[in-house]
This record gives sequence, C-alpha cells and structure tokens, in this order.
Amino acid sequence: MNRNDVTEKIISTKVLKGIKWEAVAKKLGQSKEWTTALCLGQMTATAEQAKVLGKLFGLTAEEQKWLQVVPYKGSLPTPVPTDPLIYRWYEIVSVYGSTIKELIHEEFGDGIMSAIDFSMDIQRQPDPKGDRVNVVLSGKFLPYKTY
Repeated sequence: MNRNDVTEKIISTKVLKGIKWEAVAKKLGQSKEWTTALCLGQMTATAEQAKVLGKLFGLTAEEQKWLQVVPYKGSLPTPVPTDPLIYRWYEIVSVYGSTIKELIHEEFGDGIMSAIDFSMDIQRQPDPKGDRVNVVLSGKFLPYKTY
C-alpha cells in the first residue's frame, strides 16, 4: 500500500457515494481548494483530519496513516499536461508567465510568490454570455536575500 492507493480509494468512494469536495472541506474545517489537494495526495493531513477522512471515505487505520505522510508534490504525469483543462493552465503560464513575473518584480522587487504560504479561491461567476471561472491565487512574496 502507498499514498497513491489511498488517493484512488478516496476518489472511488467519492464517486460511488456522490460526495462533493465542499462537503468534505466543511467536515475538516478547511477550504475546498486545500481539502481537495489533500485528498488528491498533494498535502499532509493531521491525525485528526485523517480520522475525519477515514470516517467519510471508509479508510482503515493504515490508510489514515498514509494521509499523514508528507507527499511527493507534483501530480502531473507528463511534462506538458494532456488533460485539456490542465493544459489551459499550462498555456496561461506559457503565454502570461513572463508578464506575471515582470509585474511582480516591478511591484515587489526580486523574489518569488510562495506556493507554501499560499491560498486559492475558486468560484463560479455568473455571466449572461456564459458563466466564468474566477480563480484567485494569493501567495506571500519572498524576496531573495543578499549575503
């Protein structure tokens, strides 16, 4: 058994029971974005969070322990994603990445946006021409230090 096996069990149970990520997040007391990343194997659960997920998804004590192991982060199976939705994010970074970098450096200086001290919010935005996906990414600015 490994973390990927637990992720697959969570996904299978979610589908079979018709569970929504937002409902799981409410049980954990976390955002739906972070909770989904946890359940998909990209975050580490506390013992209490693993216990809650264990009840929701019928996980054994051993499977709950796997949720508490720090994962190998990065869930894409190929360098260039083939899933159309994920590929569009790749396309956004390919087209606008240098613009984002330039504007962050102009505003903040030489550094990076943290993906550790980070939050994300995904919402549906109604629009008469077709609903829009509103994604807000918020990461702490980390300046490069001199030494």
